Amino acid sequence: MSIIDTDATLHEAHRDNHTHRDVNGGWLRPAVFGAMDGLVSNLALMTGVAGGAVSHQTIGITGLAGLAAGAFSMAAGEYTSVASQRELVEAELDVERRELRKHPADEERELAELYMSRGVEPDLAREVARQLSQDPEQALEIHAREELGIDPSDLPSPTVAAVSSFASFALGALLPLLPYLLGASALWPAVLLALIGLFGCGAVVAKVTARSWWFSGTRQLALGGIAAALTFGLGHLFGTAIG
Repeated sequence: MSIIDTDATLHEAHRDNHTHRDVNGGWLRPAVFGAMDGLVSNLALMTGVAGGAVSHQTIGITGLAGLAAGAFSMAAGEYTSVASQRELVEAELDVERRELRKHPADEERELAELYMSRGVEPDLAREVARQLSQDPEQALEIHAREELGIDPSDLPSPTVAAVSSFASFALGALLPLLPYLLGASALWPAVLLALIGLFGCGAVVAKVTARSWWFSGTRQLALGGIAAALTFGLGHLFGTAIG
């Protein structure tokens, strides 16, 4: 018995099983990195201070300072990084746009040769290049894709990257701080909540990357736990030495 009986069914099956996630968006990487960084860095900062045997008020203030400083730093860094990358891409697009305007025949021949190098018959490659080159904006987009490996219509936004980084870092950094804001006077509730958050973040990321949720969650839990343990030990060591 045939699994797929008609061309229409084949088309529907291919359509339903051949969709892709957006891997070029400007929000995913900074959001994921920001949440993980917020959790790990603020947890490590707070446990390091706690290792020095300070009061729970001091730990809470340290967590608040770490949240604010880290969120603003992440946002500024992401904005600058993405803006610089975008400006570089736009400069290269301007170069390509000038070449298309000054030497259209050479650019058309270059495109035809590219298609020929990929196995397209010469006459067909030249005809395809001729037709595609009739629209300057379409020609620019094709040359950018083929020569620069970029999509001019899908450049990342510095503002989106900065806002995503700020919000996700603040959310991640808030988890270990939350017990202190609610009146906790011991470190363990903050550590427990942060470790649960680390595992949860890793598991959620697995939904995007198609890795197994338990592996991704456990890996992030282990990395965050090691960072917290090491900084607690250093805080205790330095606190004892200074004291």
